[in-house]
Amino acid sequence: MKAHLLSIIIPVYNEESHIEEVLAKIKAAKLPVNVDREIIIIDDGSSDRTPYILKNFIGDKNIIVYSSASNSGKGMAIRIGITKARGDIILIQDADLEYNPDEYTKLLAPILLGQAKVVYGSRFKGHIIGMRFAYRLANSILTLMANLLFGAKITDEATCYKVFLAEVLKNIELNCRRFDFCPEITAKLLKSGYKIHEVPISYRSRSVEEGKKISLKDGFSAAWTLIKYRFAN
Repeated sequence: MKAHLLSIIIPVYNEESHIEEVLAKIKAAKLPVNVDREIIIIDDGSSDRTPYILKNFIGDKNIIVYSSASNSGKGMAIRIGITKARGDIILIQDADLEYNPDEYTKLLAPILLGQAKVVYGSRFKGHIIGMRFAYRLANSILTLMANLLFGAKITDEATCYKVFLAEVLKNIELNCRRFDFCPEITAKLLKSGYKIHEVPISYRSRSVEEGKKISLKDGFSAAWTLIKYRFAN
């Protein structure tokens, strides 16, 4: 049975309330017996207590902590994480409690079985708690745009849970800085001919008061990103 290393990239910005619990869940999440993990935390210039909390994890052999001097955006943090990933499989994990690390095994299965090179965890095929109508509508519009522009049949373009063979992700040139990672990587994968395999996941949405950072402006940016990369490289 071939051994694999899973690189879990976590972009972090002002998550003092959640980061310790998230990391505990990630470290405790069960993986297939032939999969080890490394956790790559990219602190994107946090201005709260997040940097001080993360210092407690420096020295853990399975955790890499990188701190940016200033806030550059989630997309930039993910790009930094990709350059530091040593694994042959890469998974994107948000630093909050909206997504459940206990679903890693389900997300990895299609790749480990050789059925897919890219897997998205679909909230809309699974179970959603607390997603406001505006966010649900925005997600539906972005997914519809991706399907129409690139001839795809996915159900959740903007999901955080995206898993890749590292050789696929590292060979795609990314320009994203903020929340445009999702539409850019989706557009470039589909344009390159990769099939996106979806598995159902659970999702508990948090409110702006609880720390949700994405806004309507980011939705318009995502739509433009899909259109732009349909016609540009």
